[in-house]
Amino acid sequence: MILIAQNHLQLIVEVFLMLLVSFIFIINLAPISLSIVTFLSLFISGGLVLLFGVDIVLLVVSGGQSEFTHPYGPFAVLGIIAALASLKVMEESGVNVHSLKRFVYLLILLITIFGGLMHRSFLLLWIVGLFIGNLIISKSFRQKSVFTIKRMFIFLGAALLGFLGLEGIARATGMTIFSPMLRLQRIEQYSLSSIKMVLNNTQLIGHSGAVSFWGTEGTAFAEGYISLPMQLILAFGLPFPLFFGVLVNQKDIVDYMLPGIMGYTFDFGYLGLIALMIFVLGTIIVGFKVLTIYRQKRESKNKKYLGKEVLLIGALTAFISQSLIGLFIFNRTINGMALLSYMVISAFILSNAITLKRRNS
Repeated sequence: MILIAQNHLQLIVEVFLMLLVSFIFIINLAPISLSIVTFLSLFISGGLVLLFGVDIVLLVVSGGQSEFTHPYGPFAVLGIIAALASLKVMEESGVNVHSLKRFVYLLILLITIFGGLMHRSFLLLWIVGLFIGNLIISKSFRQKSVFTIKRMFIFLGAALLGFLGLEGIARATGMTIFSPMLRLQRIEQYSLSSIKMVLNNTQLIGHSGAVSFWGTEGTAFAEGYISLPMQLILAFGLPFPLFFGVLVNQKDIVDYMLPGIMGYTFDFGYLGLIALMIFVLGTIIVGFKVLTIYRQKRESKNKKYLGKEVLLIGALTAFISQSLIGLFIFNRTINGMALLSYMVISAFILSNAITLKRRNS
């Protein structure tokens, strides 16, 4: 009975530990070569292009969408950055990757278009991920960054044109879901009052029960404002409070329009926020420490860790970009199904720091 989660936080911790243990065995026992990682990164990226594209078609044709960009957006960042890092390794080995590079750039363009049309939060995640990923690749391979001052201005100009283009599409078609201005208005409408509510009612552990949606008494804690996917909780038959359909508007106050640090603080208290920040910073530090070791192995002509290195570059990029957007801009980027993606990526990063020793028979 002690292993059965009693609330949302316990379930999150238990699922993360299971993921971590699983990745430790995978990292140490499975062959992770550069060719396998390159193939998987291209396959995943191509699959997500199709998934995002179908979602856009369904949005235009039927007015409904599955919003795949939230849970799978970080994996798009991981796949593309890992592919770019793989190309860099192959270039250093003298392999002609010109045609493969053009294919990767095509995937980047398509993901930008499809994902950006679906959600502006994903577009921010994607742009930040591409920027951070290229910086990490440049540092890892001791090369100059591809981002010059001129290219930065071109990039900002393209972003502005994209913003205006989306607003134009929204007004021409009457589909307000494409409108960036609407999103900004909703943030302005909900955020200020929500921030005041969080700051005035958050306690060391949890929040005041008087402002709880469920009307609980005393200190409310881990009530489901931050949770794993609802389907996962229902599948295990866990008796946790869940937000269904019509309640999403009430949950939006904490879940959608607030930065993640506010949502996590409200549900788990100030101690929960401190623990989260320690976890995020610790994961990033461990990831870069291991990446430095992998780089040293590569520079000493040891090719054993090439696949792990490029995969770790992609995972670190996805983790950092998701952390920045989820914690400081949109809670939804690090909640629900997106939280499960976040845990998968972080568990993979930390698993690289643990080596299993094999007994000699």
